[in-house]
Amino acid sequence: MSMFESIKGALADSNNSNQSNYTEILQCRPGNTYTVRLLPFTKSPKDTFYHYYNMGWLSFATGQFVQALSPQTYGERDPIAEERFRASRTGSEEEKEKAQAIRRMEKWLVNVYVIDDPTNPDNNGKVKMLRYGKQLHKIITEAIEGEDAEEFGPRVFDLGAEGVNFKIKVEQQGDYPTYVSSRFTTAGKIDLSDDQQEKAYTGVFDLSQVFPLKSYDELKQMLDEHYFCKSEDAEEITIPEPPAAVASKEVVSEPAPAAPTATSVDDDIDELLKDL
Repeated sequence: MSMFESIKGALADSNNSNQSNYTEILQCRPGNTYTVRLLPFTKSPKDTFYHYYNMGWLSFATGQFVQALSPQTYGERDPIAEERFRASRTGSEEEKEKAQAIRRMEKWLVNVYVIDDPTNPDNNGKVKMLRYGKQLHKIITEAIEGEDAEEFGPRVFDLGAEGVNFKIKVEQQGDYPTYVSSRFTTAGKIDLSDDQQEKAYTGVFDLSQVFPLKSYDELKQMLDEHYFCKSEDAEEITIPEPPAAVASKEVVSEPAPAAPTATSVDDDIDELLKDL
């Protein structure tokens, strides 16, 4: 059994509960600044950050956005990525243009303690998940092991008085938000009791269980349905031979009915395109 299938099997029982975890992802809107503290995954510190790849496009069958976690996240084959690569390298001009619709997105997840959420104050004082792209990843990496590590370092995971806040400033740039003005800061310290800190540290999410995992065949079916517009219910129509008594007469057959159109799948992450 491959590594991906092993992981998929281990998570099979929790897939139903994973769906509700999407509401625990912090929604950062342009024009606002969100203040959080990063939280470690104390059960397994190496899994504090969840680095993953996502494949998505507007369905050619339904016009709705469809997406899925790419098995490339775990070093496994991805039929969607393979088709995208094939078409862009050796496909016809029409195939190359169509392949551009498939977006491969690199993302990260980390647990955070929310200090100030200006768009949803109910999140304040709660543990949420921060989903981010390359801009915030660069800032976080610099604070942990880069040029800013001497000033911040382990303090980025400290909920105490010596910890540092992460201010996520979201600005609109053209059609997409930008996060380049975000920064870690020692200003605005928070006052949490030992019990409150312990509750936050133990209340983190297992980030590896947030997104459902699809097998190679399931992703191939998704590709056939929403990219090639093939219907899995389509059947070949066979016209029966005419009876011997009328075999000499001309037989006119009605055309076979058109195959039913593909149906849509759920868009698990409705803000995916906005979160660069």
